[in-house]
Amino acid sequence: MLRRLLLACSLAFVASTAIAADFQLQVDGDGGRLPQRSSFNGFGCTGGNLAPAVHWQGAPSTARSFALTVYDPDAPTGSGWWHWVVINLPVGSSSLPAGGALPQGAQAVRNDYGQTGWGGPCPPAGDPPHHYVFTLYALDVPTLDIPAGASPALAGFVIHGHVVGKAQSVLTYGR
Repeated sequence: MLRRLLLACSLAFVASTAIAADFQLQVDGDGGRLPQRSSFNGFGCTGGNLAPAVHWQGAPSTARSFALTVYDPDAPTGSGWWHWVVINLPVGSSSLPAGGALPQGAQAVRNDYGQTGWGGPCPPAGDPPHHYVFTLYALDVPTLDIPAGASPALAGFVIHGHVVGKAQSVLTYGR
């Protein structure tokens, strides 16, 4: 009996891993590095503050919408830095263009710069390159009801309550 239970659990794990492996996220960069044009324009940085293009494929069939977050765990804040939080991406979408234009119905949540939309990287001068974790969540609802002015933490809490799949890509940036 125990042997059957272990086999069933192993098969379930392999199946869930295979499904997750099909869901992929790609972020345009220069050899794994965010380009200068993506860098923030302020705080001593002089970039174009243009979001990189983002592409995905292989979403779970149960997805009804997507949410995208971009997070820097290396920021010297004690809690990291949220650069971009996008919710209510339509289930039929599979990319966002360079520059950060969003499809109809999608909306950006306030980032840690206090703005909605893309807030590019701007690590302190002299720091080792920071890691920028792009995470695309497949969600089980067509839209999320997140209040205007919500923090990235609140958006993350609501997002995590509806995840049916997740894909990540990590790029770096330093100056």
